Amino acid sequence: MSKINTHELYLAVLNDCNEKPERSAWGRGVQSYAVEIAETLADQAHEVEPTRAAIEPIALNGARDWIQYSWGGCSYCYDEDIAKLLCPPSTLKRKRNGALPPNSCEEWLDVQARALVQACRRVCRIAKELKAVA
Repeated sequence: MSKINTHELYLAVLNDCNEKPERSAWGRGVQSYAVEIAETLADQAHEVEPTRAAIEPIALNGARDWIQYSWGGCSYCYDEDIAKLLCPPSTLKRKRNGALPPNSCEEWLDVQARALVQACRRVCRIAKELKAVA
């Protein structure tokens, strides 16, 4: 399989974010994480195969999965920052800017890990589209 340039992938992710603005806070947060992942790819490798199996290990930066990536401090570390990025104002107020847990089953870092999984899928989708065009 042919490889794609990671800088071109980064620009394609930025372009995708500009062309398809998200309406929800969650969607905007996932877009932000997608840009972060594409930037990491561009910093770590010059070319990559446009598959999840090739992209995800580079994006994880040594972590075994997105939970370890999140809990290991590779992205946002503070509950307040995560809540501000992923929650609408009403939820942010109800959760006291991240001081309260997001739900009874998760911590904010777990919520961030879910968003990172979606962001990685988005980057992989854009990479496949970029390869199809090339």
